[in-house]
Amino acid sequence: MAIQLRKRPLHWVILALLAGCSTTQAPISEPPPDEAVSAEASSIKIDGSSTVYPLTDEVVRELKFEKGEDAPDISVEFSGTGGGFKKFCAGETDINNASRPILEAEMETCKANGVEYIEIPVAFDALTIVVNPENDWADSLTVEELKTMWEPAAEGEVMEWSEVRNSWPERPLNLHGADVESGTYDYFTEAVVGESKASRSDYAAQVNDELIVRAVRQDPDALGFFGYAYFDENRKQLKAVAIDSGNGPVLPSDETVQSGEYQPLTRPLFIYVNADAAESNPALLSFIEYYLNNVRFLAEVVGYVPLPNEAYNVAFEHFTDRRIGTVFGGEAPTDLTIEALVKADREF
Repeated sequence: MAIQLRKRPLHWVILALLAGCSTTQAPISEPPPDEAVSAEASSIKIDGSSTVYPLTDEVVRELKFEKGEDAPDISVEFSGTGGGFKKFCAGETDINNASRPILEAEMETCKANGVEYIEIPVAFDALTIVVNPENDWADSLTVEELKTMWEPAAEGEVMEWSEVRNSWPERPLNLHGADVESGTYDYFTEAVVGESKASRSDYAAQVNDELIVRAVRQDPDALGFFGYAYFDENRKQLKAVAIDSGNGPVLPSDETVQSGEYQPLTRPLFIYVNADAAESNPALLSFIEYYLNNVRFLAEVVGYVPLPNEAYNVAFEHFTDRRIGTVFGGEAPTDLTIEALVKADREF
C-alpha cells in the first residue's frame, strides 16, 4: 500500500533503541550535548483537525504540567484537516493534526514545496451523529437515511424530518456539520454519500465543533456530526444516534469501535510531522517521543480509542527511521478497522 519508503535516520539516533519495539512503551532517547538546544529556545507549531485538537492539546497540557518552565513553546490551533495541510505543505507548521490520511493533491503540494512528512496514527474515533435530547423520534438512522439527509439532491428538498422517514414528525430538519476544509467533512461525505466533499450546502457549517455542540444542544430539531470526544464531553446535553449499516443499529462506543461494529463511521486519527523540522529541532523530536509514550493513555481521557501498543511501537520505529510518506496512497478509505490499520503500518 505504501507509496513512498525512504529511510533518513537522524545522525544521532541510537538504532539499538528499536530492539525494544516489542515492549509496551516506546523508549525515549535524548540528544547528545553537541546537539543541545534549549527547549525554551525552540518552538513547535501545530494546526489542523478540530477532531484531533483535543487529543494533541491534552498531550501538550500534560507535557507543560510535567516540565513547567522547561517545556518548549508549543502552539496548538485548528483550521480543519484540509486547512491545516495547506499550512503544513507550505512549511508553515511542524505538525498537522488530521482526521483522515493526506490526499493526493496535498501530497503533490508538499512535494512541490519540498516538505517531507512522517505519518503517525494516534487513535481511533467514532464519528458521532447527535440530536437534541428532546428529540424522541430519532433513536437510530440507516446509512441510506443519512444519505437522504445530506446528499446534494437533498438541498432545498429534504427540509423536514418526515421527509427522511414518514413516521417522523413534520418538523424542520436543521443540519449542522463540519465545514468543507474539515477532514471530518471529507470522511463523512465519503462514508455516507459515497463521494468526498459531495453534500448539500444549505446546512450550518462550522470549523469549531463546539459551535455544533451548542447549536444541537439548543435546538430540538437539530442534527449534527463530529468526533466522539465532543459527544463524550457533552453526553448529558446531547443524544447519540445509533447507525444501521445493514446489521442493525449500533451506538458509538469504545467497544463497538474496537470490534469494528460501528461502521462506516469509525476512522483513524493522525498527526503528520515535518521530517526536516524534526531533524533541526530537538524540542520537536522530544515532543513526538513524549506524544507516542503518552497518547495511549490520554486518548481514553479525551474520549477516543487508543491503538494497540504494537501500533505505537511501529509508529515509533517509523519516526526514528524517518520513514517518509503514507500507507494510504493519497486516499481516505472508509470501513477501516484498527486491525487493518496496524497491519498496513506494520507492512510499510
